[in-house]
Amino acid sequence: MYRAWWQIIRPRQWVKNLFVLAPLLFARKLFEQLLLVEALAATAIFCLLSSSVYMFNDVVDAESDRHHPQKRHRPVAAGVLPPRRVLPAAAALAALGLLAAWLLRPAFALAALAYLLLNLLYTLVLKRYAFVDVAVIAGGFVLRVVAGAEAIDVAISRWLVVCTFCLACLLGLGKRRHELSSGGGAGNNGRRSLAGYRMQPLHRLEKILAAVTIVAYLSYSLDPLTVAKFGTRALVFTSLFPLLGMLRYLQLVERNPQTAPTDALVTDWPTLVNLACWVAAVIFILYHR
Repeated sequence: MYRAWWQIIRPRQWVKNLFVLAPLLFARKLFEQLLLVEALAATAIFCLLSSSVYMFNDVVDAESDRHHPQKRHRPVAAGVLPPRRVLPAAAALAALGLLAAWLLRPAFALAALAYLLLNLLYTLVLKRYAFVDVAVIAGGFVLRVVAGAEAIDVAISRWLVVCTFCLACLLGLGKRRHELSSGGGAGNNGRRSLAGYRMQPLHRLEKILAAVTIVAYLSYSLDPLTVAKFGTRALVFTSLFPLLGMLRYLQLVERNPQTAPTDALVTDWPTLVNLACWVAAVIFILYHR
């Protein structure tokens, strides 16, 4: 039973909430102890909120999940956890997360509430529509970044918001393309929005979004406000790592169409090394002074 509860809160998905820490890094506050604690608390709160969303989603999708080759093993779909127990637990996690968010900072709580409401709308209505579903998921990542900025009361560049949105859209479209290439369709996996997707347009859109993400990152690093804030133009040199990361991502989805893009990324050591090098380079350039 404990294993089922652990499974339904999906701790593997908590890695997405690391986006909450992005404003801390780019505000040059990473080594300020109080702000670091607040940012980590905000990340933990988003773990509570996202888990409550996953639980609610599993209850709503239980019937369709039972006809999916992988999702049928989820605790609610498999009949291990009944909805009458899962829904109150999901509501309790959401309430606890919002209360903690309010105690941390009211503005952060508003962003957290917006994230929760957006995901509830997604589960109930918006996930049925092609491209809208991916845009909403990307909006959730943007709200993570915005919430992270509110949690420590710092401003965030519009270019970082654009980067986050485009990157999340890229990963979301990659997931849809994987579902199509794996034989998934609106009729046999329960995702209605797949009826509106086609392989070739998705392939082109992924390349476009990869290019737009890189351009947005370059624009951020060369923005006069960024240069004035950090007192250096050297951040532009870190764009090499996002570029390599995008090229590697496109290579992975082409080489392994049967593997989910996010699963391929988190198990691909060149990607992980590239990510670590990017973080190290950003920290060195922004903090070495």
